[in-house]
Amino acid sequence: MLGLIALVGCAEEPTTVTTTTTTQQVTTTGPAREVVVTRPPPPVRIETQTVAPGPGYVWTSGYWRWTGTDYVWVPGTWVVRPSPVAVWVEGHWVRRSGGWVWIPGHWR
Repeated sequence: MLGLIALVGCAEEPTTVTTTTTTQQVTTTGPAREVVVTRPPPPVRIETQTVAPGPGYVWTSGYWRWTGTDYVWVPGTWVVRPSPVAVWVEGHWVRRSGGWVWIPGHWR
């Protein structure tokens, strides 16, 4: 019993560990139907690329997303490369007959 009482005072304070996890779901297929936007997208914003959170991450640039009524800026982010040889192809707006169409980014 005396040994048990002696151990009660010896407990260490728990160590606090802070971690940051970067995740993003990347869609690799286009929309079910092509949406033609009659207004051109605003100029692409120049972003400051931060330091990669770790090995195997790839920077995906920000882009203008069409909401159905207006463009909203989606900032660039780091994503995990799905394989060592995968290459990220940036999404982009393309001028088509009648307006602008978004071509989503994808892994190649």
